[in-house]
Amino acid sequence: MLGDFQIWPFVMGYLLGSIPFGLLVVKAMGKGDIRAQGSGNIGATNAVRAAGKKVGAFVLLLDALKGVAAVLIARHYLGEQAELFAAAGALIGHLYPVWLGFKGGKGVATLFGILFALDWRIGAIAFGVWVLAFLVTKMSSAGGLLAAASAPVSALVLGQDLLFNLLLGITLLIWWKHRANIARILDGSEPRFGAKKDAPSIDEPAARSS
Repeated sequence: MLGDFQIWPFVMGYLLGSIPFGLLVVKAMGKGDIRAQGSGNIGATNAVRAAGKKVGAFVLLLDALKGVAAVLIARHYLGEQAELFAAAGALIGHLYPVWLGFKGGKGVATLFGILFALDWRIGAIAFGVWVLAFLVTKMSSAGGLLAAASAPVSALVLGQDLLFNLLLGITLLIWWKHRANIARILDGSEPRFGAKKDAPSIDEPAARSS
């Protein structure tokens, strides 16, 4: 179990996580406001639509690195307990950035950064689950959902009990942000990779209304 809530590592993580790299990078490339294009999402998949695959890959990397940075900074300066609050802050910051009216991305890229920083084994398992699920379903949203679900299970199997509550909470948040994708998966309308306009990504975009 976690100890008392630690506000400062959480705030630091939130501020890092809330950096809207998709918005900033696409705008810096002269491609306009990513929120007015494609799905309106600020994640890597919509960055591909707005500015191309290389830009999308760069956004994906940056979204992951802000999760890594939050955990490592808190661990170095504040200790292991603090890194858990920083991780939570980073994920929530990405999902609900105050600068964008609390309308952020889906969180899977940032999740991978957090997982690899907390325990590379959990991160590797989650990434493997994403790859396998994507290859089987051709839906990156399904990969992201299953990868997130694998994290708390892996924590228990690997004896990382301290991480379980954190990763379970993160998983529930990511599933909530993917609720529109889940509905489309259930009714068979979720897009599959293969069409020219699609691109495999670990941050499947939201519908504009979600």
